[in-house]
Amino acid sequence: MRSIGAAVFVCLFLRAPLFGQAINSVSSETMVREPDGRATVRTIRLPSPMQFDGRLDESFYRDTKPFGDFIQQEPHDGQPATEKTEAWVFFDDNNVYVAVRLWETDSKQRVMSDMRRDSFNLYNNDHIAVIFDTFNDHRNGFGFSSNAQGGIFDWQITNEQPSPNWNGLWESRTAEFDGGWSVEFRIPFRSIRFQEGGDTWGINFRRMVRWKNEVSYLSPVPLSWGRRGLYKLSSAGALVGVEVPKKLRNIDIKPYALGSTTTNTRSIPALDNDGNAEFGVDAKWGITQTFVTDFTYNTDFAQVEDDEAQVNLTRFSVLFPEKRDFFLEGQDVFNFGGSGANQGGGGIGPQAIQGGGGGGGGNNVTPIVFFSRRIGLQNGVVVPILGGARLIGRGGGYQVGALHMRSDDNAAALAAATDFSVIRINRDVLSRSRVGVIATRRGPRLNGSGENYAYGVDTQINPRTELQLNGYWAATADAAGAAASAQQSYRGQFNWNADKTGLQLDHLFVGKDFNPEIGFLRRAAFRRTYGSTRYSPRPAWQGVRKIYYEASLDYLEDPGGRPESREAQGAFRMEMNSSDQVAFEYSRQFESLSAIFAVTPGVNVPPGAYDFSQGKFLFTTAATRPVSGTMILTRGGFYGGTLSEWSWRGRVELGSRFQVEPTVSLNHFKTLWGDGDSNIISSRFTYTLTPRMFASALVQYQSAADAVSTNARFRWEYQPGSELFVVYSDGRNTIGPGVPVLDNRSLVVKLTKLFRF
Repeated sequence: MRSIGAAVFVCLFLRAPLFGQAINSVSSETMVREPDGRATVRTIRLPSPMQFDGRLDESFYRDTKPFGDFIQQEPHDGQPATEKTEAWVFFDDNNVYVAVRLWETDSKQRVMSDMRRDSFNLYNNDHIAVIFDTFNDHRNGFGFSSNAQGGIFDWQITNEQPSPNWNGLWESRTAEFDGGWSVEFRIPFRSIRFQEGGDTWGINFRRMVRWKNEVSYLSPVPLSWGRRGLYKLSSAGALVGVEVPKKLRNIDIKPYALGSTTTNTRSIPALDNDGNAEFGVDAKWGITQTFVTDFTYNTDFAQVEDDEAQVNLTRFSVLFPEKRDFFLEGQDVFNFGGSGANQGGGGIGPQAIQGGGGGGGGNNVTPIVFFSRRIGLQNGVVVPILGGARLIGRGGGYQVGALHMRSDDNAAALAAATDFSVIRINRDVLSRSRVGVIATRRGPRLNGSGENYAYGVDTQINPRTELQLNGYWAATADAAGAAASAQQSYRGQFNWNADKTGLQLDHLFVGKDFNPEIGFLRRAAFRRTYGSTRYSPRPAWQGVRKIYYEASLDYLEDPGGRPESREAQGAFRMEMNSSDQVAFEYSRQFESLSAIFAVTPGVNVPPGAYDFSQGKFLFTTAATRPVSGTMILTRGGFYGGTLSEWSWRGRVELGSRFQVEPTVSLNHFKTLWGDGDSNIISSRFTYTLTPRMFASALVQYQSAADAVSTNARFRWEYQPGSELFVVYSDGRNTIGPGVPVLDNRSLVVKLTKLFRF
């Protein structure tokens, strides 16, 4: 029905030129709806030059009828939006233009508290967002959004999963009018990928009226998708009449120059204001509109912010996410088996925030076969990257990713010069499903001899909107004489996620010799069985939008069948109409230690079996408030003793340009083998001058490491794609009394310049 409706719509509106009629004066509809609510929108060539200022006062805005009539998802699914929205889509030889006029019944209530590019807090502002399915395959696309201050956010969709790491070169302008605000987007064709020769894209819009906590879409999406609704391209409407360029020259070259000075009192020999200069270059070549390759030489990531400290009272590794731009772009193409470097725990409730307590942590135990942080970092030390290349593309139902990088040797990191290679291929099947393969190689291995290989096959089947089936099988090869079964890992997952009910069943196996050295294993050699269920009605309670009753059981044993960990948890959560949330959790846990567990230096828990219970209270205030965040209180058992935790991760808005994001996590435990604390106090300070210029500082204190660190950055995108960075880092120890003693300090100035051909 969708394709028939779109075809009829094209015929009705595009036949006008055959009769000598001008399209730049339109009196007919620019949008029709199919019976299921999907909107088919007509775009036309820009009738006359645009004054790109966000004001929408050119004559073609009066002559071309807008489309709108958005449909609510929250709070009243399927009802008309309470605020009027008018939108247009135009194009010319170089750009796609999106213009939106957002009417407001009370502009004084508008929430706009951030203007920094790619700030996740922009979702918590009143905003408008558009998604384009440029391949018209109902699963991949590009998204763009803006708030009234001009803050912008963009992302890429791969198999209906978002990647905020994509940064396109595009612009927006906003303006006020009597009754609301308006915005214009200018998106160059060369900044996105699209099907060559196609004239129909998928399209959808999302509008957030934050003070009402109202979310509406141009084409409706299932309520079960919640805040992810815009990513569901299989529910998007159609944009017809697009005339994409037949041939584009897509070559971008981005050199950088860097100057730095470093002091390190702990290096041998010690460094005191040691100066250095570097030069490197990145290049991007769009071979076609569907295949793009990237090259990098003497790759540098000096501008990347430090990792945020984490409390870890478990005996397993903590995952720190990738932050380096070169590896972030296209990252989702390489994700394997339903796990990714930025994934958290396995819950199916609302925006759950894990604490730092000692029971299980918030890191997913699913292995990551390819984890890009393995490239250029070893034993906690930066290893120089000499260069590399990456190819990403899609066509004929296939999606391909290939990466090769080479790092230099580094005696301090105990690292030899190393090659890293990854190949990833996905094949679209059915309407919303896929099957894929991956292969990785590292040479030499971490121990300096031989090579490490990993390979596998995975699939994601989506037979209906609420149901997803995931599975993978993977193996590694580098352990001489090891049994094949010990070098394998596999997983099967059933996930039912409707608005009112949820059910997840998961079985995961990791052999004792499974060792992907370009991957990440939080936990090795185990078999895990996990199940969770959820019932979440929408009661007619004053001020309450939704409540959640949840229960889960997580059981892990070693490959020999001996129990290692078990956690049974029950939870009650309540989401208010204001977006405030409150939750209560109770868990019963079992841990079997086969070796000494060093909780903190000086406190060692001996081997044995331990049963304990913990209770947790969580309260999250709506992000629309000047002071917001999540507070967690935990109290309960801990390896034969007790654990008390108080933490708060928040945001304080000191005007529309200055934000403070404090994090406090205070953990005190008592055991038969000693008492201790593991505390983190940190804050990020951000001052935004324009959407493309900001200064920020991340200050952190960790009691377990006796360390204080400061990472201050100034970033100015002085031209689209060209940037100036000034970065100051300072690390100190608090071992002795008095002022923290300097360990290391650096100052870096980095300039990049984008040339487009």
